[in-house]
Amino acid sequence: MDTPLSNFGDHGQTGDVQPLIDVADLARLLRHDPPTLLDVRWRLGGPPGRAAYDAGHLPGAVFVDLDRDLAAPPGPQGRHPLPPPDAFEEAMRRAGVSAGRTVVVYDDADSTAAGRAWWTLRYFGHTRVRVLDGGYHAWVGAGQPVTTEVPDVAPGDFTARPGGMPVLDAAGAAALAKAGVLLDARSAERYRGENEPVDPVAGHIPGAVSAPTVGNVGVDGRFLPPGVLRDRFGELGATDAVDVGVYCGSGVTAAHEVLALHLAGIPAALYVGSWSNWVADPGNPVATGDG
Repeated sequence: MDTPLSNFGDHGQTGDVQPLIDVADLARLLRHDPPTLLDVRWRLGGPPGRAAYDAGHLPGAVFVDLDRDLAAPPGPQGRHPLPPPDAFEEAMRRAGVSAGRTVVVYDDADSTAAGRAWWTLRYFGHTRVRVLDGGYHAWVGAGQPVTTEVPDVAPGDFTARPGGMPVLDAAGAAALAKAGVLLDARSAERYRGENEPVDPVAGHIPGAVSAPTVGNVGVDGRFLPPGVLRDRFGELGATDAVDVGVYCGSGVTAAHEVLALHLAGIPAALYVGSWSNWVADPGNPVATGDG
């Protein structure tokens, strides 16, 4: 079921904390008021994020597996559909997540996986979630300590309540591509149908606009300034004056783009099933090329 963007709040303001945190502020928090720290390193096609975690992670961080904990098993709903509320709640409690305690999530650098963690926690009702801007690479680059010690965390009390972020299904995405702005966060080559390394059909949803996620961050993986992001999305027709939605291959990089839009002051809905769900129905139309 679609969630109207009108339920998202003014300018996409989804909570009472800033969505990004830098290395210096996180280091200070860890010394004085430690948040729940989640390592969500992951890459499409591997290698497994757990191996990176075991080789070294931020002190106190708990590993959360994107495929297992932030998504349900792949199927007709897509390669990374939303997990059932009870399964997500159990995974987050196991990681020490509690409703009243800030959660900080990080990945290697560009916040692709961290963006999905941020979005999923927000969708299920956690109001205090932050992303380490620049991720693990920024932390190490600043000379901050890492460890291989796996923390013994007390179970959290988080209760999953779906509906905290707006979502789209296939019908909603098709409608938004006509009546609003639907952004395709995949590479331009995948959008045009020139290359499709994962899904069985190449191309894009008719009416969607190409907006590759890589354009949201700098070479260091940190998000571009809000004004730059706002200009970028504005050139694509996405502003806070129109309804905006985002999809990608399976709802991971699109969540990152929702976060970038949020930083720019533009509320946006996520088509969680994304292209992998769209092409599961042979009746859905497919466009190729630049239009």
